[in-house]
Amino acid sequence: MIEKIVESKNYSNEDFSDNRMLGHKYEDCSFKHCNFTDAHLSGKTFMDCRFEDCDFSLAKIKDTAFKSVQFVQCKLVGLKFADCNDFLISFNFEHCNLNYATFRELKIPKTIFVQCDLQQSDFSDTNLQNSVFEKCDLNHTIFDGTVLEQVDFSSAFNYTIDPANNKLSKARFSSTGLKGLLHNYDIIIE
Repeated sequence: MIEKIVESKNYSNEDFSDNRMLGHKYEDCSFKHCNFTDAHLSGKTFMDCRFEDCDFSLAKIKDTAFKSVQFVQCKLVGLKFADCNDFLISFNFEHCNLNYATFRELKIPKTIFVQCDLQQSDFSDTNLQNSVFEKCDLNHTIFDGTVLEQVDFSSAFNYTIDPANNKLSKARFSSTGLKGLLHNYDIIIE
């Protein structure tokens, strides 16, 4: 079977929920206001692509490759990024809803999250070295065995991170976020 490669194509207001994506590999494509709800994207490759205002609710992304992909104002609730093809995985998120997303055991250093909702997401055993969480809500997000060296949390909020269970060397936090780092120590911060 010959894999269809789609290059430099712009998609707008398309409904891919019926799994009618013809290509196997998408390079330098943009997707605006597209619906991927319950779509089977498993095994597909997206390289240098941009998704803007797209809905990925319940999308299947097992072995999907995201290489240098931008997500802007997308709904990515509950996506299991941990099931993706991790070879050269690279993406950034801006104004996205990533609640309940799973990034478990991925190596995604230098990932940028800008004004994203990441409530109850899972970054267990993930390498996030040199990443940025700019103005992100991390309420009940799991960081356990996570490499957070040089990660910028200075404007993030609602996080709970145990310094004993994560690598935090040179990570940046604001003084207002100290409560999220000291929650296990039963101390009062005023």
